[in-house]
Amino acid sequence: MEALAQEKKQQQNRELKERILQLKKEKNAIILAHYYQRDEVQEIADFRGDSFLLAQKAASTDAEVIVFCGVHFMGESAKILAPGKIVVIPDERAGCPMADMVNVEGLRALKKAHPRAAVVAYINTSAEVKAETDICCTSANAVQVVNSVDADEIIWVPDKNLGHYVSQLTSKKMILWEGYCNTHDMLTVKDVFEMRKQYPHAEFVVHPECRPEVVKLGDFVGSTTAILKYCRESKASEFIVGTEDGVGYQLRLDSPDKAFHFASKYLVCPNMKVNNLKKVAACLETLSPQIYVPLDVAEKAKQSLERMLLIK
Repeated sequence: MEALAQEKKQQQNRELKERILQLKKEKNAIILAHYYQRDEVQEIADFRGDSFLLAQKAASTDAEVIVFCGVHFMGESAKILAPGKIVVIPDERAGCPMADMVNVEGLRALKKAHPRAAVVAYINTSAEVKAETDICCTSANAVQVVNSVDADEIIWVPDKNLGHYVSQLTSKKMILWEGYCNTHDMLTVKDVFEMRKQYPHAEFVVHPECRPEVVKLGDFVGSTTAILKYCRESKASEFIVGTEDGVGYQLRLDSPDKAFHFASKYLVCPNMKVNNLKKVAACLETLSPQIYVPLDVAEKAKQSLERMLLIK
């Protein structure tokens, strides 16, 4: 019975993929998928990437429709950078708890308290918060962005863990907002020690959104894209991975001869995983739910995103 059910599901997925390919042509659409999406969604994407790479792609695509398989703030960034495009997401409930931890009122109060500070916002923020910032960044370019800013003080929102990591690599004073990624913050030192006992020859690669004491244990620390590059090029054949488990799809694709063990079974973002093939097909059919950003907010937020894209 289980084998039959599996076969039926595979057939349904094949039919959905064929329908998605057809709809893409009809609508002149491009599908962008974050590395944390389900395997089936990453498989049908035209482009897979982290927040920075997907923002670049959204800004440069010739497609009329962008299907953004990620969370809401990513769709907003795509709409801000490509205002003439239709931007849809498969499920409008795909939010980001960390992005919700910072609000405009609180940020304005912090700016008032530190008038000489520049505001650097992690891309994991709402359009309204981006509109209140000087420049955005991702985990891939956070250090470069902070060091590029012409200010000695930096108000950093919203991820305190990534902010702490950046603070060790800059001479600037960092004023950290008390936000965090629910998924990465769950990984503990105990989890890592237990995995190292199990896999003593594996290298531990870790995302800087994890807690500082966990990041300190890393053989390599970096953004999702940096982790992928490191694992692909490393001579090691086995890795303990300290980031969201969706990245396993690309890791296995890049290095089928290597072994990857996720540092905890809880490294799963439920918001990223709400998207599936059915929802991708449905949003292409109806071109909804669409992402809208008020014009005044978009104009201000676009400046902080475009400044980020200029950083090499």
